[in-house]
Amino acid sequence: MEASALFARFEENLNTILSILETNKVDISRTPFESVIPLEVTRLCEILNTAGEHFSVSGNDLQTLFNFREQYMQHSQSISEAMVKILNDKKSYMKTPEGTILTKELLIRRLEYINEIARTLTVMFTQQQLGSPLQYKYPHLQQG
Repeated sequence: MEASALFARFEENLNTILSILETNKVDISRTPFESVIPLEVTRLCEILNTAGEHFSVSGNDLQTLFNFREQYMQHSQSISEAMVKILNDKKSYMKTPEGTILTKELLIRRLEYINEIARTLTVMFTQQQLGSPLQYKYPHLQQG
């Protein structure tokens, strides 16, 4: 998906993720989401801060996503402007543990990841609503 499409869907994806998590009907304990979402949100805040924003989320659980949403709702216009600024900047870079990377690329990766989380959680939620059996239980292996 192109960066512009990811950017356009960011708020929708964020709302999708949060609404599904708030239902408590999707078991994400067997996914990497519990540990990776806080890391991705923290990195997203660092990226936005390079464009003049002042995000600060703490914690290492899913609460960081809810904290981000609160800040996002208060400053959505300036955040959108910051994202556009970053996406249009072809020279800005950040030093990360992985090395020096273009800020634009780091933002695109976060937008892609948020899009993928939203898509995956939507599939999981739909499966749960349809009564699909849990994928990690194997009835033929259970003793009975």
